[in-house]
Amino acid sequence: MPRQVEVFVAGCHLCQEIVDLVKELACPDCQVIVYDLSARCEDLTCIEKATFYGIRRVPTVVVDGRILDCCAQGGPTRETLQAAGIGQPLR
Repeated sequence: MPRQVEVFVAGCHLCQEIVDLVKELACPDCQVIVYDLSARCEDLTCIEKATFYGIRRVPTVVVDGRILDCCAQGGPTRETLQAAGIGQPLR
């Protein structure tokens, strides 16, 4: 079963940087899903997922159903994403 990496964004440049970083770090065992919460979001799935997780700021990264601590404390970094297992094959 792949590692599920969900990235919640609002369509801004800062959010895109995180999407790019996650995709750069992702390995074949990572399934990356990006949810755009901007006003142009026509698919309510993104809103429902954000509500389920209680997301109140973007960008937010969720790995295997858990919001990364860094996202609640200023935003994800390369180090916190790697520490969460992104880019590391599953054993």
